[in-house]
Amino acid sequence: MAGGDASPLIHNERVKLAANSIDRLATASIAAGFITPVVSLANGQVLFGLSAPLAISTITWLLTALALHWAARHMLGKLRP
Repeated sequence: MAGGDASPLIHNERVKLAANSIDRLATASIAAGFITPVVSLANGQVLFGLSAPLAISTITWLLTALALHWAARHMLGKLRP
């Protein structure tokens, strides 16, 4: 079958796979941009402590994660009955 006439089951599985991939990327963004700096600060491994660049970076990673998660949820709206 061509891409446009795939059965609803195949289409839905492809949409779910893509949405899950995007959501895993959102989770990785949280780990890279939020959890890692927080743990580093708690362990005293960040020498400069809390700073504007660290705060901006963390906020950017969190907003990226939220946007990716929203995109994954939006993608699930394309599931066929």
